[in-house]
Amino acid sequence: MPRLREIPPSEVTDDYVLGLYTMLFGDRDPVAEPGTATGTPGNWWTVFAQVPDAFKHSTEGFGFYRSANRKLDPRLRELGQIRAGYAVGSQFVYSQHSKAMRFEGYSEEQVKAIPNWSTADCFSDVERAVLAYTDCLVLERGRVPDGVFAALKKHLGEVEIIELTYITCTYMMHAVMSRALKLEFDDVPEPVVEVPAPDGASADVMGMVDKRKDAAA
Repeated sequence: MPRLREIPPSEVTDDYVLGLYTMLFGDRDPVAEPGTATGTPGNWWTVFAQVPDAFKHSTEGFGFYRSANRKLDPRLRELGQIRAGYAVGSQFVYSQHSKAMRFEGYSEEQVKAIPNWSTADCFSDVERAVLAYTDCLVLERGRVPDGVFAALKKHLGEVEIIELTYITCTYMMHAVMSRALKLEFDDVPEPVVEVPAPDGASADVMGMVDKRKDAAA
């Protein structure tokens, strides 16, 4: 379950939100009967509906990258989006944009190579430059070495670089929010937990440590 309350259509008063509810869910209450055409639970929409202007701002942002005004090749855009999702650790963003990569014509080998792109030989020079730049944006929080930026500028114009930067950082934000609020496919248990030792083993280990401390003293 998401960490915040979902809003059923009966509580939606904003026309923009209600219009998207109708487009995505038809006459169905997505809180009582979750699910979208792409197989996601759909709770990103129902949670963000609590703040209609944030809902509108975000969804209009989705339209930004699909606009005919974009100069950036959509294939390169998708590399930034999927790698950002993977680098943040968002199963939702990574899963959705795996499908989007295939839609843009990438091979199955390329889709599967996103986690280990730096050791894969199935990407072109410009694709590798975009992936390296994405890692700098997401993993290095914008600390981009001159060499990475120079490689990017060999292939992309300034408008394309601005679009790539904006879209990739936007999807980094969406990946972070999805994980924080446990939305969609990011409603998963925390993987980093203590693994219990066998009964009595913890006490035995601590006893050994204490003996070694005493001997060293």
